[in-house]
Amino acid sequence: MADDTRPESDEAVAPFVDAAAPFADAPGAEWIAPAPPASELPRHVDKPWGAEEIWAWTTRYVGKTLTIEAGKRLSLQYHERKDEWVHVLEGRLLLTLGGDDGVLAQRELGPGDGAHVATGRVHRYEALERCQLVEVSTPELDDVVRIEDDFGRAGTSAP
Repeated sequence: MADDTRPESDEAVAPFVDAAAPFADAPGAEWIAPAPPASELPRHVDKPWGAEEIWAWTTRYVGKTLTIEAGKRLSLQYHERKDEWVHVLEGRLLLTLGGDDGVLAQRELGPGDGAHVATGRVHRYEALERCQLVEVSTPELDDVVRIEDDFGRAGTSAP
C-alpha cells in the first residue's frame, strides 16, 4: 500500500516548514534570541561553573551539552518562559527542583537519568563529581531569574 502522506518533492514541504517558524511579532517573540547561522555552531561558552556547548539552536528549540566541574553549582533560578529537560551523560548531579507545591526537593541523578524542569520551577544543578549533561530547551536563552548565585550574578541574566 502506498504512503499517501509523503510529499512528492521538497517543494511540497517548503510551505509547511515556513509556516512552522514563529513570527517576529508573535506573543513572547521578544524572549527569543535570534539563532546564529549554522556555521557558528557548535558554540562554546565558558561559565564560572564549567562550560556549555550549544550544538543546536533554532526558533523552536536549543540543544546544549553542559559540563559542570566537581563541587560547582549553577544559580538557584527559575525561568518565566523557558522549558527544559536534562539528561545526565556522565558523573553525578544533585538536582534541586521545586514541586507543584513550591517546596524544594533534592535528588541525585547519574548517567542515564533525566528530569524535566518546567517553566516557573525553581531549580539548581550541582556537580557532586564532574558531570556532563545534555539540556534540550525552548530557545529563551536569556530568560533566567537568579535567586542565589555563588559567583555574584544574583538578580542578573549575565552568563
